[in-house]
Amino acid sequence: MNCPKCDRRIDSQAIKCPHCNNLLKGFGHPGIPLYQAETGTYLCDRCYYHQDDSCNYPQRPYAETCTMFHDANEPLIAETPKFKYPAGLAGFKLWCSRNRSLLIIFSLILVSLVLVAMG
Repeated sequence: MNCPKCDRRIDSQAIKCPHCNNLLKGFGHPGIPLYQAETGTYLCDRCYYHQDDSCNYPQRPYAETCTMFHDANEPLIAETPKFKYPAGLAGFKLWCSRNRSLLIIFSLILVSLVLVAMG
């Protein structure tokens, strides 16, 4: 990873650039990325939250750094592929292993119905 300010190589978990002292992580926390605009530009110009007017950042619309930036050209929520059970007996076995408690409940209901019908 390179520092966006001095363009020198830095550790991806670094909170500040050791060369130019540029803040790289939001609130000094390594888990919160701090997005930074290039010199002379603003993040709000291409931010999803600025476009839908839900941003409450105090530096809006002239924010050069932001922890909530989301590029408006990218989808807000990445689609996850839906799980499909394999066909045939293998799919049935997998469904049974994942839904064991449901099978127990259905079995108890079936046994109770058989006992009522016999009695």
